[in-house]
Amino acid sequence: MRDLKIPEQRHPEKAHRPDNAQPKKPAWIRVKAPNSAAYKQTRDILRDNKLVTVCEEAGCPNVGECWSQSHATMMIMGDICTRGCTFCNIATGRPQALDLFEPGRVADAVAKLGLKHVVITSVDRDDLDDGGAEHFAQTIRAIRKRSPATTIEILTPDFLKCAPEALEVVVAARPDVFNHNLETVPGLYPGVRPGARYFHSLRLLQRVKEIDPTIFTKSGIMVGLGEDRQSVLQVMDDMRAADVDFITIGQYLQPTPKHHVIDRFVTPDEFKGYETAAYGKGFLMVSATPLTRSSYHAGDDFARLRTARLASIKG
Repeated sequence: MRDLKIPEQRHPEKAHRPDNAQPKKPAWIRVKAPNSAAYKQTRDILRDNKLVTVCEEAGCPNVGECWSQSHATMMIMGDICTRGCTFCNIATGRPQALDLFEPGRVADAVAKLGLKHVVITSVDRDDLDDGGAEHFAQTIRAIRKRSPATTIEILTPDFLKCAPEALEVVVAARPDVFNHNLETVPGLYPGVRPGARYFHSLRLLQRVKEIDPTIFTKSGIMVGLGEDRQSVLQVMDDMRAADVDFITIGQYLQPTPKHHVIDRFVTPDEFKGYETAAYGKGFLMVSATPLTRSSYHAGDDFARLRTARLASIKG
């Protein structure tokens, strides 16, 4: 893991940007430093299998809690991204070639950790013709072979520069949950997610359902980037129009002074209001709290998501 205290070394592409002040976190954001034996065991298993996690690379505030419960979100295809989103703590640059043995190592780690549910994500790989779609599929198949009872959730890039068949390759491997985050409201894309396209990402999620209606779809956004409530509600409507089942909403936290500034800290009451609104719009599952992240409590949420679908069918 790189030295997170030196942003110019980790993010040379951001070094020219002026520093943005990092406001003090309110009490509802603060978390305890990780130090449990279970946390260290999870860390060691990941190290032994030479695996990258988004928990570390993205500086997730929940890493202590999740790793203490033997939960980790594994990040495949390296730790260097071809995009330069201003909110993200993952390094930007030219990635190395794919590691053909990585899917097997991920499957081994899943088995050693005894995971009932696993989340697999990746960097953006615009340098690959298929954006890494086949690598995702191989990882899913390797986990299925090694741990057939484990449910699999993937958090994919947008495959923006790929042929439509790339998405079909991933869906054909049949993950239990297909997640792709919209990240923010469309009006903030030029400053927050400049390499992506809002309506392309929406269409990606919609196509997953068209290809295989049995797969749960999931997407999330951060708040505190400068959006207003009405724009968040419109994103909810857009997701529901694309038949997205599960929405996550969490507070944006600024990784370094070189990253996008925090506009404000959204209060727990406001998050509760977003949760109520989302359920009212028909989402089967909603996670909206300051510390919500895409894979936070993902296993428990998946179990509730499956129960909610069964209830909706019976209803």
